[in-house]
Amino acid sequence: MQIELIKGRGSQLNTLNRFSKYETVTEFMEGLDEPLIQEVRTQVFLDYPKKIVNKIDSPDVGMQFSVNPYQGCEHGCVYCYARNTHEFWGFSAGLDFESKLIAKPNAPQLLAQAFEHKNWKPSVISLSGNTDCYQPIERKYQITRKLLEVCLEYKNPVGIITKNQLVLRDIDLLKQLAEHQLVQVYVTITSLDETIRQKLEPRTTTYVNRLKIIEQLTAAGIPCGVMVAPIIPGLTNYGIANVVEAATNAGAFTAGYTILRLNGSVEALFTDWVFKAFPDGAKKILKQVAECHGGKLNDSRYGKRMKGEGKIADSIRQLFLATRTKYMGLKPAYEFNVSAFKRPELRLSQFRLWE
Repeated sequence: MQIELIKGRGSQLNTLNRFSKYETVTEFMEGLDEPLIQEVRTQVFLDYPKKIVNKIDSPDVGMQFSVNPYQGCEHGCVYCYARNTHEFWGFSAGLDFESKLIAKPNAPQLLAQAFEHKNWKPSVISLSGNTDCYQPIERKYQITRKLLEVCLEYKNPVGIITKNQLVLRDIDLLKQLAEHQLVQVYVTITSLDETIRQKLEPRTTTYVNRLKIIEQLTAAGIPCGVMVAPIIPGLTNYGIANVVEAATNAGAFTAGYTILRLNGSVEALFTDWVFKAFPDGAKKILKQVAECHGGKLNDSRYGKRMKGEGKIADSIRQLFLATRTKYMGLKPAYEFNVSAFKRPELRLSQFRLWE
């Protein structure tokens, strides 16, 4: 029997925060007059960090520095690896992650300060390294837009990964950055099956609209790729070729992929979700995910964790590479123009006043 999912939410529970001493549990469901978890409302908390640029040391991630204007993500993708980071804020990686969000209004000022530092060497700043920089609350706070304005002002290259149509709001800034070879946008498309998206990524833009994002960005001269990620063995791996073909037709010039891994609290969240969303195929899906990670659902090994290993992972890799070559050809990687970086004189005078 399929259990009805909490409408508009990916995770269906709040897992224990590993830093907390106490937790709320339901031991006798029959004694409740109403469900323990009722309507989940979005709350936004403001944080003012002292720095915003994070150096990425992982050899598996193709980025040097990341900037995350938000913590938590209302998109509610149940598989999101960033869920575990929400526990550092005292929240759960489950429903808290997608309903108790943290915005960083001073991020643009901190980014400008980082660019003004004498030791800063122009490097690609990746937005959405943790959570989507164009999630719904960006419409109100506009922190991502202001970060793009800073990157344009300093002519510092920036990379974006998103699954939200709100990125089109900033097409004016993205066009200017593209004119200097300073920007690349990846649109994540996990599948083309809307039934899967509605359960897997409940508050995201539809797959049809994500293809339209690629079309409009490409038409504006903005380099655009597609991330087929994460590929979920037994659920979405069958549609890899369709995604790459559709994205290519929309204008994407390159593609990347990762295979699902379930680290930390995400393992419990995804396991709970998959038995509720796809009860008939849940065991097969979990078994195939584990086969890609040495028999475990979680995998922290560099060189293995993102692409997996074994027969299933190899078949996914071969299908992806063959499909990308077929539709996109063998194109060189996009090269950002790091030589365009320049500190504006006005900014220099402002920062000197603060010294």
